[in-house]
Amino acid sequence: MPPQFPTARLLLPSHRLLPLLSPLPSASLSPAPRTLRLPPPQLLHRVARRRPLLRGMASAAAPGSHAAAEAPPVDVGGGGAGAPRRLVLEELPWDHSFVRELPGDPRSDTIPREVLHACYSRVSPSAKVDNPKLVAWSDSVADLLDLDHKEFERPDFPQFFSGATPLVGSLPYAQCYGGHQFGVWAGQLGDGRAIALGEVVNSRGERWELQLKGCGKTPYSRFADGLAVLRSSIREFLCSEAMHGLGIPTTRALCLVETGKSVVRDMFYDGNAKEEPGAIVCRVAPSFLRFGSYQIHASRGKEDIEIVRRLADYTIHHHFPHLENMKKSEGLSFETAIGDSPTIDLTSNKYAAWAVEVAERTAYLIARWQGVGFTHGVLNTDNMSVLGLTIDYGPFGFLDAFDPSYTPNTTDLPGKRYCFANQPDVGLWNIAQFTGPLSSAELISQDEANYVMERYGTKFMDEYQSIMTKKLGLTKYNKQLISKLLSNMAVDKVDYTNFFRLLSNVNADPGIPENELLVPLKAALLDIGKERKEAWISWVQTYIEELVESGVPDEERKAAMNSVNPKYILRNYLCQSAIDVAEQGDYEEVRRVLRVMHNPYDEQPGMEKYARLPPAWAYRPGVCMLSCSS
Repeated sequence: MPPQFPTARLLLPSHRLLPLLSPLPSASLSPAPRTLRLPPPQLLHRVARRRPLLRGMASAAAPGSHAAAEAPPVDVGGGGAGAPRRLVLEELPWDHSFVRELPGDPRSDTIPREVLHACYSRVSPSAKVDNPKLVAWSDSVADLLDLDHKEFERPDFPQFFSGATPLVGSLPYAQCYGGHQFGVWAGQLGDGRAIALGEVVNSRGERWELQLKGCGKTPYSRFADGLAVLRSSIREFLCSEAMHGLGIPTTRALCLVETGKSVVRDMFYDGNAKEEPGAIVCRVAPSFLRFGSYQIHASRGKEDIEIVRRLADYTIHHHFPHLENMKKSEGLSFETAIGDSPTIDLTSNKYAAWAVEVAERTAYLIARWQGVGFTHGVLNTDNMSVLGLTIDYGPFGFLDAFDPSYTPNTTDLPGKRYCFANQPDVGLWNIAQFTGPLSSAELISQDEANYVMERYGTKFMDEYQSIMTKKLGLTKYNKQLISKLLSNMAVDKVDYTNFFRLLSNVNADPGIPENELLVPLKAALLDIGKERKEAWISWVQTYIEELVESGVPDEERKAAMNSVNPKYILRNYLCQSAIDVAEQGDYEEVRRVLRVMHNPYDEQPGMEKYARLPPAWAYRPGVCMLSCSS
């Protein structure tokens, strides 16, 4: 039986987080025993309905940290101002807090089974290799670990990061978690082909977990082989680093190794399985804890419910330490907007404050996705990071032609539950599933759970409006102007990335002749007829009026817009081009794409071909859309 967690009612069409975009199909959601009714987003902003007194939240946090009120992204970026001593692999300062502080599986075999009363199983990498080769690596991730860049040149480096040779000090394990998949409780899932090596604590005191994905079976592999192919591994490696380049919270990737052995995959589930090159990615993040990490233990009833508390305490202590020592303050009280509900004081319950921060980080993350046109494709609760990071890159895709109903996942086609337009509401639904285990463990009250979801809505709307305002170079949010723009883009299938990059070339000059208004946008407005041309002229005229009113000089505005509207995104056809040559043993295109994606907002003369629209072949199956298979 699925766990009886409260479920959020996704906002109705008139109350959606993104009003322009079509709502989730009602059939895609499982019925829930209880429904949490959220006020529409416009009410979330009414001071008269609730008075969030945010003063003091930042001061309640530990020095240098951020508190729930601000919901900052996790820093998965780069080093500090100092220059720490560079380490060789044998000197990495390992810690194993997850294994040390949480209950583990008493068995160490990889036989597929239900793993009860445990957060992890001790297993070792077991993928077979034959002269493994280093495909690509990230110097900036090495910096997070204080790792000397020369280590990538070691002949035995691929042996270590294929799992064939254990790293000195590592203590490998696979994590146990569950999750809702496409709205249906799936029970135990877990790390079926990913094995954590442990945590490295760098010279700045930052904790970084290293994980090998595709390195062999675990107790959570079910009927799979625990392996990964080069095709999917290149996509995960490149997108992890491309998202970081875009400034979006994400797990990172240290390196990608080809194993030298083949893996059999049926890419389209059509009975035509074939051999593909095997590969392993080393993923890096402060933690790979997911919403499903808490769900699985709550789903198992009284015997495991205490693990929810232990895991929450562990997470707060290591990843949200500023919430452990909050002081009660009038500036941290919140009056709810729902009936006679009592005042919510986040300083009196660290678990409620933590849940709010998780919700706000998630809202921030998804707003950033919407800003760059990123569609995750598989927003199951086991693919939702508790740290607000983009995690688990499978059949992802960036928008080419603007289509709110776009999904890159062939498995998602029947209902398009996870399409671009639905991501904000799915995030809300997933947050409801996250609060369920906390309520079951009596860590938060029902009023606090409701408030968590209210804060998600508020944070998402604030961030989304801010992002769209910046993308247009405006000084204040103009809902009508932005809605009309997105409507026009959807009608004419305008390329999302290229249009916003070109938009900065429009000058704030109301004297521009009508027949010249669309010249700066000509490269994006392709094959539009007379009627549509008139619609675009009308919009540009209104847009110029807004620019004139803002008073920002054109060059200053252009620089600001180009800092938030990337020139380069990791389009699926760019991945495929790199995959095609890598499968023939040539890794240079993977490395070249990586270099371009490190600086997506820069012009990068000579790299213009990486900003081109997809060629005709890019729309074939396996390029523009993929399944969950890898």
